[in-house]
Order: sequence, then C-alpha cells, then structure tokens
Amino acid sequence: MKSPMLVVGGAGYIGSHMVKLLAEAGYPVTVLDNLSTGFADAARYGDLVTGDLADSALLDRLFAKHAFAAVLHFAALSQVGESVQVPDRYYRNNVANTLNLLDAMRRHGVDKFIFSSTAAIFGEPQYTPIDERHLAQPINPYGRSKRMVEEMLADLEHSYGLRSVCLRYFNAAGADPSGELGERHDPESHLIPLVLQAASGRRQQISVFGNDYQTRDGTCIRDYIHVWDLCSAHLLAVEHLLQDGQSLALNLGNGQGFSVQEVIDSARRVTGKEIRVQEQARRPGDPAILVADSSQARQLLRWQPQYADLDTIIAHAWAWEQQKGQRW
Repeated sequence: MKSPMLVVGGAGYIGSHMVKLLAEAGYPVTVLDNLSTGFADAARYGDLVTGDLADSALLDRLFAKHAFAAVLHFAALSQVGESVQVPDRYYRNNVANTLNLLDAMRRHGVDKFIFSSTAAIFGEPQYTPIDERHLAQPINPYGRSKRMVEEMLADLEHSYGLRSVCLRYFNAAGADPSGELGERHDPESHLIPLVLQAASGRRQQISVFGNDYQTRDGTCIRDYIHVWDLCSAHLLAVEHLLQDGQSLALNLGNGQGFSVQEVIDSARRVTGKEIRVQEQARRPGDPAILVADSSQARQLLRWQPQYADLDTIIAHAWAWEQQKGQRW
C-alpha cells in the first residue's frame, strides 16, 4: 500500500484530475474542498471532506487521522480580474489560508508539499519562452499571492525543513481522455471551452481581442497544456520528494505556443462546426506572446507531455463539452 495523500482543492478542474491520477497510481487520497468552485462528484476517486483551509481544527483532525506523506495544493482562487477587484479575498484565501495549512502540516510532521503555482508570478514577459531565471514581477494580486506563497515555502524550508515543488504554468486545457472529468467553470473565462461553447451552440460567437499583434497571424499566442500532462508533472514531483529529492520551482509548458486563431481553426477541424467570430479591440495588458520554457521540468522530473498536439487537447475538451447537456 502506497502512502496516503491529501489533495486540497481536489474537487476542482485540475485537482479532480490529480485525484484520479493519484488513485490510478495506487495512492489513497483524501480530498479537502470547500466546494466554492468545485463539485463533489468530481472528487469521486478520493475520500471527500467538505471544509475550508481556514478551519484549523478540521485540519488538525485530518492530519491526526491520516499519516499523509505529502500535501498537494490546488485550492487557490485564480481569476486575475477578480483579484484586482477584491484583492483582500485573494490574499486571505491564497496566502493566509495556505499558511494555515502549512502550519498544520508542521504541527503533524508532514514535510512534503506540492504547490500549484502560476506563470502569473512573472508579470509582463521580458522575453519568451519564459524560463525559471526570468524576473518575478507579478502585476496583479493573483500573481502576487502565488509569489508570496513561493517565498513562504523557501523560508519554511530554511527554518523547518519543509520541502516543496512549485509548478508554474499558464493555460490548463483539455479534459480527462476517458471523458469522465473536465472543465466546469461558471462563469467560464478560458478560451478553449468558450470556443467549444460557440461550436455546441451554447454561445452565439467567440470574441477575438486584437488581430494586429506581432505574431504569425496577428492574434495572441498562449501556452496551452493538457490537464492530464499537468497532473503527470505533479505526480512526478510527489515521487521526487518521496525519494528525498530537493525542493524545486519549475515552469510547465507545452513546448510551443498556439495563437487564438489557431485554437479557433483547430476547433473547427475537430468539431466540424462553423464558429462565429467577433473581432474586438485589444484588451489592455494582453502580451502578444506568453510561452513557458519547461526544459528544467523535463530534465529534473523526467517529465514528458503526452498530449502536446492542439487538435488532441481540443478533441478531449470537445468530448467533455458534448456531455454537458446530458450531465447537468
């Protein structure tokens, strides 16, 4: 029997895929989620405990009951625009509540932590692809909250020996290849599911914000990485720490960027549907290109994405989108 794992935020999009992958790898999983954005049925591969990271007594009961070998953290608020409007909510949930979790881990002798971070810690790109040497200058409360946790983790390792792996990525995309899990944000803000909603008729059209960028087709280029590949990197990170590996902070990316127009073209190919496009002005603060350099993760974790092809990513997301009408 492998060591038990605690996944916080395990009823959300990425977290639920992580729980399934851990279970398939033979790890008993406990899921802690307040279900503010997650769904109880998505955490079916773990033992779901409904609760909040602010509840220290609940955390103490969980850690006393289970001999967790490691904790994986996916319980952050993650909307950039919202973080600008209500920054206190982001600092409370993403920073203070994470510290609460780390304190509970320390009280109960758990010293391995996998942190779902973000490339938003880097702010405006000074060059692309963005590697780990890129200066971290986040430009919004969401990015700053994640950066603060990374800094806390470095300090806690220095003082208490807590080891961690921080994994930074841009755009999680796609769905469980078996069709069992997928993206269920409400409201939805991610490009691929929005495009597929236009394909399925749940949305009249897709807006393209700017077509005059210095890119190959004039639209913004982003790094879309399959959610299953993200989770495989987290699993490798867990096993790295279980084998007494050192703390790491790594960027995760597909290895190439795809433009907004390429996403739309791929969706048309995959779905066979005509997708209406409405061209709009650029949005303030949208960089032309955001792509991560993940060579360090490939080297140190021996990570290799399985689903780097855009049509495959969109095909898995489309299979999930087609099920939505039957599921809820």
